[in-house]
Amino acid sequence: MASAAAPSPASEALPGTVTGDEAYLQTGNYWLLIIGIMSASLLQILDTTIANVAIPHMQASLGATIDSVTWVLTSYIIASAIALPITGWLADQIGARRLFIGSVAGFIIASMLCGMAQNLEEMIAFRALQGVAGAFIAPLSQAFMLDVTKPSKHPQVMAIWGMGIMIGPILGPILGGWLTESANWRWVFYVNLPIGILSLTTLIAFLPHREKRKRRFDLTGFILLALALSGLQLLLDRGGHVDWFDATEIWIYTIVAAAAAWMVVVHLATADNPLFHVRLFTDRNFVISLLFMLLIGVVMFAVMALLPPMLQNLFGYGVIDTGIVLMPRGVGILISMQLSGLMMRWGFDARAIVATGLLMTAFSLWQMAHWSLAVDNVHIIGSGLIQGLGMGLVFIPLQVVAFATLPPHLRTEGSSLLNLSRSLGASAGIALMMVLLGRNIQVSHSDLAGHVTALTGNIVDVSTIDRFQAMGDVVLRIADAEVNRQAAMIAYIDDFWLMMWVTLAAAPLAFLLRINRRARAAPVAEAAPH
Repeated sequence: MASAAAPSPASEALPGTVTGDEAYLQTGNYWLLIIGIMSASLLQILDTTIANVAIPHMQASLGATIDSVTWVLTSYIIASAIALPITGWLADQIGARRLFIGSVAGFIIASMLCGMAQNLEEMIAFRALQGVAGAFIAPLSQAFMLDVTKPSKHPQVMAIWGMGIMIGPILGPILGGWLTESANWRWVFYVNLPIGILSLTTLIAFLPHREKRKRRFDLTGFILLALALSGLQLLLDRGGHVDWFDATEIWIYTIVAAAAAWMVVVHLATADNPLFHVRLFTDRNFVISLLFMLLIGVVMFAVMALLPPMLQNLFGYGVIDTGIVLMPRGVGILISMQLSGLMMRWGFDARAIVATGLLMTAFSLWQMAHWSLAVDNVHIIGSGLIQGLGMGLVFIPLQVVAFATLPPHLRTEGSSLLNLSRSLGASAGIALMMVLLGRNIQVSHSDLAGHVTALTGNIVDVSTIDRFQAMGDVVLRIADAEVNRQAAMIAYIDDFWLMMWVTLAAAPLAFLLRINRRARAAPVAEAAPH
């Protein structure tokens, strides 16, 4: 990709008028700026998963209980979800450049404070601060990458941006596990400092200014949305720890989330100055893309949450070995993201690309649904590669088509909504799949144990039973452990089947997108994913 515009000092760059195939904003050094933006977005997405594997070590170091230490993850998720919707308004008020640079600086400081935390209360507070700062990075990074790039190059630059967004959740647990084992859990946060400082320096030097658009803040809409998102995130995150609707607190979260969500819908439809511009929700492509991003969050993040514990607990893989067999999924994403960008430039129908990607993803889940405890690395790697190829084909066309009919000034708002949709999909998908996994393990264990008991009397003679009983509880523990493994494998397979059918059912919906002739060849001048 060539530089988007003639060099000019970043500090003097002003928003231009989109005419033909010119970049919306001008920058002094295109590629250095892209590297700086990508570094920031990769840091943010890595930190959504990198801390997960370090939780047991944090628990011991900070003197926390198993239940309370999960707030290290919950505080980050909730703070990020609440902050995301106001990204567009803040960017209009204080300037997108100032907000982006401030967010990266805040993220670096919060990461350092997390690494220095001496107790659980400090860690939760600093993780919440990190979540707020990180919430603004993803939508602003995408919006700026589009702003400084020619419209005809948007598919390619979105492929570059998408790599960080899609690869980050895969690399996070691997990098976190390696840092925790090689050094200690604090380096999970300290690793952000050198990369973050490099990104911050680049942004200060080359990030252009964007026009401010002063508008009144919709405080009512923000409070209602914050209540809805907080209730939903607490419901999804805490449900598994307190046995879901057997606990009073889950009912409280559900009622608050449902009531606030309904009031948000009514408020957005009737307010004079809503939190999100009404134009976003009247655009067919954007709304459909929101739904697909929800699906991507469910499938991709749920699979990535299921596979590491499955490989480690059922197949005996170590952290590094798990990362190696999961890496082809990331390779597939890298390949197909670049390919999908080129295919759109060559005039392929974005709807067909998305549908093909969903079918490939469904096929990989079908393969995974046929795994057994005897599955080898070839099948694990093969299905992962196919799934990565499929997800990459879905992600980029959706990002381009979502904004193909929206003006540049709505990019940041649109970006925050797409990120929020993907994040909610991930939270809901992981929670749902984990609930089904736990319940199906219990059902399968009971069923298998019943068969073992019934078969024992038919095929094992009395003398053999006497010898087993003489060996004490050892044999019983071994038998129960094997029943547990088989029951868990059946439960994982049930999850894979469900995700396969959901993905397969979504494939035809891709053709609800509207693709005009101009959009097939290249995004229009106003196009821009979040």
